[in-house]
Amino acid sequence: MSDFFQQFSRRKFLLTAGLSATAALLKGCLGNPPEPGNSQTQSTVRSVANTNPEQAPETTKVKLGYIPIVEAAPLIIAKEKGFFAKYGMTDVELSKQASWGSARDNVEIGSAGGGIDGGQWQMPIPHLITEGLITKGNQKIPMYVLCQLITHGNGIAIANKHQGKGISLRLAAAKSLFTQLKSTTPFTAAFTFPHVNQDLWIRYWLAAGGIDPDKDVKLLTVPSAQTVANMKTGTMDAFSTGDPWPYRIVKDKIGFMAALTAEIWKNHPEEYFAMRADWVDKHPKATKALLKGIMEAQQWLDNFDNRKQAAEILGARNYFNLPAQILAEPYQGKYDMGDGRTIDDKSMAAYYWKDEKGSVSYPYKSHDLWFIVENVRWGFLPQDYIANNAAKAKELINKVNREDLWREAAKEAGIATADIPTSTSRGIEEFFDGTKFNPEKPEEYLRSLKIKRVSL
Repeated sequence: MSDFFQQFSRRKFLLTAGLSATAALLKGCLGNPPEPGNSQTQSTVRSVANTNPEQAPETTKVKLGYIPIVEAAPLIIAKEKGFFAKYGMTDVELSKQASWGSARDNVEIGSAGGGIDGGQWQMPIPHLITEGLITKGNQKIPMYVLCQLITHGNGIAIANKHQGKGISLRLAAAKSLFTQLKSTTPFTAAFTFPHVNQDLWIRYWLAAGGIDPDKDVKLLTVPSAQTVANMKTGTMDAFSTGDPWPYRIVKDKIGFMAALTAEIWKNHPEEYFAMRADWVDKHPKATKALLKGIMEAQQWLDNFDNRKQAAEILGARNYFNLPAQILAEPYQGKYDMGDGRTIDDKSMAAYYWKDEKGSVSYPYKSHDLWFIVENVRWGFLPQDYIANNAAKAKELINKVNREDLWREAAKEAGIATADIPTSTSRGIEEFFDGTKFNPEKPEEYLRSLKIKRVSL
């Protein structure tokens, strides 16, 4: 284990030592995952509850929220293919959320109040909820980040009226357009929730091209499923969200894709699985059972032979409610960008379990740090979070990020040692514009950025 965050982890060790010791006594693995393409459902997959009583969950019931984008796939596949049930979680309810704001409101009240216990989240929503920064009355509701769900699968979509004006991954040729629009009708771009992934992707892309996202354009919040309709009516020029929505505007011939997030930051962290801390503390075995089901779903999804079936499952009326083909092509790394450019590269597709840099599922603390540093960059969080080499940010991350539970679940599930990261940091990350993020030197990263709201 790397010493990254080590100086802030003593309290976490004391709190979790008992749980870790219990996990170390558990014997055997939970069996092999179904063969690729296996169509077993939850009614036919054998549950481990009877064969591994020591690992049987404290409850079989949980309510998880999701947004209809490809980031939700591990939750949906774990439900539909019976992977949750296999590990004893036979009563998992997946609740489609109207927006990220709705998901935030529902996790505040919990399932006991008619809400949800956790589910799919953009980052760093779990940290912001834990700090009481985006909750009603600033109530602090501790949450735990348990695994990363996906990498890639997002894009920057642009309205057709801007075809041929230089709007692409690199924006140097389009700067004059943004300047011209600023004095009349500002370029309007949408994301799905402020201060998190899809807001941060579009901000990074704009700023890397010398365009200030707070001064040169107009940014607004729009739910994922509403983005296509808004672009059809001409009320916005661009949006940042997950598949299938960016690709759908190409198929509907109302826009094109300027960039994939896979081009902005190859193998980047995307959305995560996180739960209310009180639910996890009360149900540690059930939490690990959920993680095992998600891990198995992620491995199933990363078999490209299964992706046609995955697209059909996700596209069904009760989930995304759209033609499976809208998902099937991007799932193979095939994108018609709508502006004459095409991508046919599997390394640019969404991945759920492993990518070119290693584990996707494992929740690296260094990635949590990047999301918090970007929040400081844009003035969403005070600068004291990154003072003293980000001591306050790292303390928060150690409180929220439960990579220890991921490791325990992986070992119990018989995951190969080679697939379990040995460090909480993935190391130095590099973006398309050449900027590098060293998690050991977050202030150095901020100083290198020309456009920011923080002054160092």
